[in-house]
Amino acid sequence: MLPYQTLQEAEEALGRTATFAEKLWFTYSAKKPDYILHYHNTLFLFLFYSILPLPYLFIELYLSKNMDRYKIQPKIKRSIWDMFKCYRDVMLTFVVAVCPVQILSYPTIKCIGIRTGMELPSASEIFLQLLVYFMIEDFSHYWLHRMLHSKWAYQKIHRVHHQYTAPIGLSAPYAHWAEVLILGFASFVGPAIVPCHMTTYWLWFILRQLEAIETHSGYDLPWSPTKYIPFYGGAEYHDYHHYIGGQTQSNFASVFTYCDYIYGTDKGYHHHKKVLQKLKENVGKEVREN
Repeated sequence: MLPYQTLQEAEEALGRTATFAEKLWFTYSAKKPDYILHYHNTLFLFLFYSILPLPYLFIELYLSKNMDRYKIQPKIKRSIWDMFKCYRDVMLTFVVAVCPVQILSYPTIKCIGIRTGMELPSASEIFLQLLVYFMIEDFSHYWLHRMLHSKWAYQKIHRVHHQYTAPIGLSAPYAHWAEVLILGFASFVGPAIVPCHMTTYWLWFILRQLEAIETHSGYDLPWSPTKYIPFYGGAEYHDYHHYIGGQTQSNFASVFTYCDYIYGTDKGYHHHKKVLQKLKENVGKEVREN
């Protein structure tokens, strides 16, 4: 809760006129306790998980004939009932496991320094903080994910997520409740090391959810803006991890590909791509000859 009764008081404390964004922030947050602002993350979790996969669901259900050329595993089709069951199970996991942790984590958020003050961060500060968060999360996720592919952890926990050998957007958080918490910890490390404003904190978790849904979408769309992000893995990269299944020792990264490259866990994927490319060339050659 901001310690100001009026916008004029807030601007006097800032020593300048508030920006348009800061005026909006004041209007929205001035009377709300900090713990309520923190609990917005829970609302955003439900809201954006319900909204962000919708384009991919629409493509799968109604545009599959025209979009199959972009589908990574075109032979696998999902019914609307399959999608609903996935959505229902994920929502149950959110309610049972994620919501209590987010509610109980408020003291930790205050302790690490997530601020709710009137002064909002600049665009450059937000960009740099998000970049740091993505790098830290990617490294942490890589090793936690590899741990989940150990024999015991896979059989007891991670195999739930790998029930989708051809993932869909809704299946991004489809996992054992313990896995959701384990990998969720990787997303929390960045803000804990480099504290930010609450608005950046919200944006970070929304973007992380968007990225997870995109990489599990099952579609390699050539117009996706993520194609222009250096070292970004994307849907095709992560789809291979699901396609191989529990025995895979490849493509553990969540966002970028640098960890898999450094530690040599992308060799199977690149070999697979070479084999597919050679098959396509041979088929094309036979078609031309006939």
